[in-house]
Parts: sequence; structure tokens; C-alpha cells
Amino acid sequence: MKRIAVVEDEEMVAQELRTMLEKEGYNVSVLSDFTCVTERVLEELPDLLLLDINLPEKSGFQICREVKNKSAVPVVVLTSRDQLRDELLALELGADEFITKPYRKERLLARIANVLKRYEGRSNMLEGPGFLLDRGTYTLYIDNRSVLLPKNQGKILETLMLDMGNVVTKETICEAVWGTSEFIDENALQVNLTRLKKTMSSLSMKLSIAPERGVGYRLSPSEETT
Repeated sequence: MKRIAVVEDEEMVAQELRTMLEKEGYNVSVLSDFTCVTERVLEELPDLLLLDINLPEKSGFQICREVKNKSAVPVVVLTSRDQLRDELLALELGADEFITKPYRKERLLARIANVLKRYEGRSNMLEGPGFLLDRGTYTLYIDNRSVLLPKNQGKILETLMLDMGNVVTKETICEAVWGTSEFIDENALQVNLTRLKKTMSSLSMKLSIAPERGVGYRLSPSEETT
């Protein structure tokens, strides 16, 4: 049963969506704590996020950006905002569909079904700008190519992607790769980082690994580290 998370601040609309989707056989959770939507979505990792834009604590645009930066959860925006610039911004931030209210039930259900179909088999994927990382095999999919990363390099990239754009400490990376941050030769980490950087550069990826002196590393747009 596919799981859909609904983020909608109008209670009547949220319950209407819940009822409609449950009748179609979906498992539905309505997220009503708008201070930690992103955290809840990343904890639950639903098969789809149905997201309003006008929310009381944080805009749907920001939530969309945060969710897409750290997961491959598909996002369908459902909003009363019907300006072209809003639709373009949502799509630019990674939304998979943009649907305006009032909506036709049949159209909304069809769009949701289509998005879920496109994402079948991608639940284990992390999505970055122009590429996907399979967390099970550490295979990179980019520009119609697939590249199998060595396990340690794959774990490093996965760890950095899970905290996209933020600094990840050396200790956190070592814990992810070797299960401990103690007794790890600094050279072992540097060798794996250097090889991963070389692979990413050879694939012309839009992200590079940038060092933060004395702290750790983060993923940044490639131009920042050239």
C-alpha cells in the first residue's frame, strides 16, 4: 500500500484529501505540526508528499527544497496560488507536479498515480542535481550512465547527501563508513575522499566536495570549489 503524507493547514481540506485518498487505497498521514514538516517527512519517507504552499510556520517552497535536498520523495504541490512564477519556482525546487485549487478529483488522483508510477523502484534512491545515488548498491546514475562506486566512497557520498549543503564532520563520515571514529587513520579517509572527488569530476557532476578547515566536508555547487 502506497503511503502519502499530506501537508495542508486547512483542516477541512486536509480531511477531505485523506478521505478521498484512503478510498483509493492509499495509506494517508496528515502532518499538522508545521514547525517540523521536513523532519517528519524524512523520518517517515512516504511514497509521496502532497504539499500546500501557504503554511503558517514555513512556506511550502522551503519545505519542498529541504525534502528534495535530502531525499528522493516525490512532491506534488496542491495550492490556491495560480501564478506562473509560483509554478515555475516549485518545479525549479524539485516539485514533480503543480496543481491548483479548486481541483478536480479525477485529475488530482491521475497526477498522483502518474508520479508514483514514475518513482517505482526509486525508494532507495537519493536525488541530487542531475544524478541519483542508489543507497543499496552505491550506483550513480547520471547522464544516462551508471557508475558503481566502491562501498566506502558510496557511503561517503551518501552521508554528505543526507545533509546536503551542510558541513558534515570527519567523525560523522568515519562513523558512517567504518562504524567508528576512533583509531581511523586520517590517510584512509583522505584516500577515499580523493578518489571520490576524482570520479565526481570525471562525470562533470554539478556538485563537488568542499573542505571546511578543521571541521569536515560539505557538498557544494562545482563552481564553488574550482
